[in-house]
Amino acid sequence: MPSAPPTRGDFLLMACQGGAEAALCQRQEEVLPQITKAAWRRGAVTFRLGSFDPAEDFFPDLVFNRTCIRSLGQVTGTSDAQRAAAAAALAGKAEWKALHVWNRDPRAEIDRQLIRAALGAVYELPAAADTTSAPGDLILDCIVDSPDRWWIGWHRAATPPSCWPGGVYPVALPEGKVSRAWLKLDEAITTFGIPLAAGQRAIELGASPGGACQRLLEAGLDVVGVDPALVDERVGSHQRFEQWRMRARDVRLTALRGFHWVVADMNIDPTSTMESLERAVMAPGTRVQGIIATLKLPTWDRATDLPKFLEQVVTWGFTPHARQLSTGGREVCVWATRVTTPRTLAR
Repeated sequence: MPSAPPTRGDFLLMACQGGAEAALCQRQEEVLPQITKAAWRRGAVTFRLGSFDPAEDFFPDLVFNRTCIRSLGQVTGTSDAQRAAAAAALAGKAEWKALHVWNRDPRAEIDRQLIRAALGAVYELPAAADTTSAPGDLILDCIVDSPDRWWIGWHRAATPPSCWPGGVYPVALPEGKVSRAWLKLDEAITTFGIPLAAGQRAIELGASPGGACQRLLEAGLDVVGVDPALVDERVGSHQRFEQWRMRARDVRLTALRGFHWVVADMNIDPTSTMESLERAVMAPGTRVQGIIATLKLPTWDRATDLPKFLEQVVTWGFTPHARQLSTGGREVCVWATRVTTPRTLAR
């Protein structure tokens, strides 16, 4: 395994969706009080490590952090070549396996390929477009703050998001997919390692227009979609798909038996989504294996409700995992698996 750089850095830099900075910091105060907030800008927050020395592949469960790197500092200059030379002096020698270049603010129109080429020339790394790295790779990170200012850092890839530049899922919505719900579910499956298996049964609450159902069908599942609105014909005509044209709360409790997975991505208040999920997984005679749910946040301050929602999932007899996916909006994806006995959510 390649060795880490001699200068490890005294700060962590975490990327997040623009607007999620306060929610990220609140989660950090709850689960990682050893570090202290230093500064933030849209899409990135830095934390002072102090005496805390995390592992090289440190990736804390803060829900809203897309990626986490050891920050070495900023470089400036009048050209990409000058800034690349300054980055090399800052990062020092190391056995870098890959180069991740990404914008702090995705809205910025910056040619990252030119930056990759400049850094690649210094470090003799491929300057091709960013690709997925492998667990264990030592990554040199360049966060483009502005055309003339970069943040330089590093991390060792471990979790799937840490293998993607900026923690952003490197997959575009393929042609022929019904909606972006397909892509969000695809990212969730990859991020959490959700063990969907052909022949299992899934029910989606709030299925229209059918993007998530389409992804479930492609995984070989038999799928029931619950929604008053019709799903797309490409989904509705599938031989392993059935639609119940009704609201989730109108489904008979006995009809909820026999499903392995309950999926929900409804454009309603998260409290209402939780009520629908509870009804589906706690109905008499059900033995759901797992939950894949999107909780919409009408405003960012509703992120304070997330611990309460996760505790509620625990009382149902499941172990929850939560993450704000890079393909979603102001929302959190919750994946939960059934356990033998209810347990208290670990902090």
